[in-house]
Amino acid sequence: MARFVSVYPLVTTRALARPFTYRGDGLEKGAVVSVPLGRTRRRGVVVQSGIAAPPGVEPVEVERVVGRVPPALVDLALWVADYYASTPGRALALVAPRAPARRGGGSPRPPAESELSPEAVPATLTEAQAGALERIVAALGSGGRFLLFGATGSGKTEVYLRACATALERGLSAIVLVPEIALTPQALARFRARFGDTVACLHSGLTGAERRDERERILSGEARIVVGARSAVFAPVEALGLVCVDEEHDASYKQESDPRYDARAVAARRAVLEGAVVVYGSATPRPESWQLLERIDLGVRLGQPLPRVRVVDLAREGGYPLSAPLLAALGRVADERGRAILLLNRRGVAPALHCRGCGGTVRCRACDVSLVLHGDRRLHCHHCGSVGPAPSACPACGSAELARLGAGTERLEQELAERLPELARFRLDADVAAGDRAGRVLARFAASEGAVLLGTQMVAKGHHFAGVSLAAVVDADSGMLLPDFRAEERTFQLVTQLAGRSGRDRPGRVLVQTFAPDARPIALAARHAVPEFLAGELERRRDLGYPPFRHLVRIVVSGPSSEGPDAVLRELRASLEPAAAGADLLGPARLLRLRGRHRGQLLVKVADPRPVAARAGALLAAAARAMRRDDIAAVVDVDPQSLH
Repeated sequence: MARFVSVYPLVTTRALARPFTYRGDGLEKGAVVSVPLGRTRRRGVVVQSGIAAPPGVEPVEVERVVGRVPPALVDLALWVADYYASTPGRALALVAPRAPARRGGGSPRPPAESELSPEAVPATLTEAQAGALERIVAALGSGGRFLLFGATGSGKTEVYLRACATALERGLSAIVLVPEIALTPQALARFRARFGDTVACLHSGLTGAERRDERERILSGEARIVVGARSAVFAPVEALGLVCVDEEHDASYKQESDPRYDARAVAARRAVLEGAVVVYGSATPRPESWQLLERIDLGVRLGQPLPRVRVVDLAREGGYPLSAPLLAALGRVADERGRAILLLNRRGVAPALHCRGCGGTVRCRACDVSLVLHGDRRLHCHHCGSVGPAPSACPACGSAELARLGAGTERLEQELAERLPELARFRLDADVAAGDRAGRVLARFAASEGAVLLGTQMVAKGHHFAGVSLAAVVDADSGMLLPDFRAEERTFQLVTQLAGRSGRDRPGRVLVQTFAPDARPIALAARHAVPEFLAGELERRRDLGYPPFRHLVRIVVSGPSSEGPDAVLRELRASLEPAAAGADLLGPARLLRLRGRHRGQLLVKVADPRPVAARAGALLAAAARAMRRDDIAAVVDVDPQSLH
């Protein structure tokens, strides 16, 4: 008797977002297959086997098997599709990515070693580390969710390493997530030094062939620990026992394209499906994690105490971006042949060109934002990517009085070269971090004396360099006034995290430059007052109905004019209100125009986001033909990390 299987084709269109029945003798859940679909052939994933054929239908044969994924990952992908209002085909493509064919019959091999040197293995654990490890290990095999909280330098990574070692001893596998590809080389060096080639690496910066080789090593059981950025949460490990989510507060764990999953939530769901333990680690945890997870407190930093923080009031001190106190501190670094890290969360030379004649700024023609002057003397749009020459006169009024407003990382680099030429300079931002260049920049900084690492927020994320005696936030105000309820949280995290890069192995100093020295996130970050900040943030969110007390569903609609998105959002609101009992609907509200498209959003605060997201998705799918005709696009984002 023929056996039939249910297959989801890996296609993006919502019109085909359903399973199809094929004849597939011997196939089991998780098989990746090639199947005929209409007049084409498509890859698909078997989601169920041993089913009956639909009445009156004679299913055709599966053509061939092209791979496999663990059955638990099939269930995980279907949950992602359901929770994040995506399609099963898009979600299953995350666990069964297309791989290039192997040429020449070679065998899989791990990627090249990092240039960064791993840290020495500590002889013993502190009492707090030992207690944390004991609680995590006790949960292996039964599951659990923990928040590993401790100051920067309190030894979280060593707890991850030893928990992974115990998982391996028990025949289990582990996944270690880091928020940025730029952090992967350092994490990989630490884990490879301890576990050798049993460690695999997965992230979007690898070539297709490298990803294929690493997946093959994982599927074969050769690699049982996987280190990588957010997509590594879908690594095809068998017998998963442990997931470690490092720097869990980082918004980079949220995917900004369909499926718009959050790797932190996916890790929690995968742990439930496979009976695994998930450990979220951070010195500045999210309010959501602080409220909802079982806490393990590692306490204070190992070795040196946390450095004292000096807040520099830029309203009283001149010399932006390098104030007199910052120049003096950098001078001491140069004299001592030490190292410093400077954070300025803006790229380029100047964030805007301001006309003193008419008061306007030179703006992008396709976006409602100012153009950024870069070191190539051209104006760049950081949203649509357009580039053009910097004008000699104002395009609006013709005045030649154009002033550069503010500073970016390139200007900071130039001023350091002029003021402190004896310091070697290493810049790390999105303009220089493509491919593996970030790892090379970090390795060169780690090997240098009398050096400054300067850059955007990626310099504050989890790096551990010996000899860093100064960390400085050049402009702590840049993100605090964004129209987003998380703006203060992110400012606090950024300042606290950057402060933690200083003084790990010697007395350190931290400077924070701001025009708002009394602002709550800056004042509390200067005191390293994490619990106090989180308590106040949770109280505010409880009053306003923000996460973790309610979920958010964000619907963004864009079109060639503002009228189309406005009309679609008004109709959506009218249709969602009857089905969203107990929810708060905010909007529609217009957003900044980007890439030539006018945008608007509707925000829903709700206890359970899935019914609202599913209803919105169904309404938009029903209107898809008319929306395509009018060049209108829509996005449904569950648990969004940005609201602007």
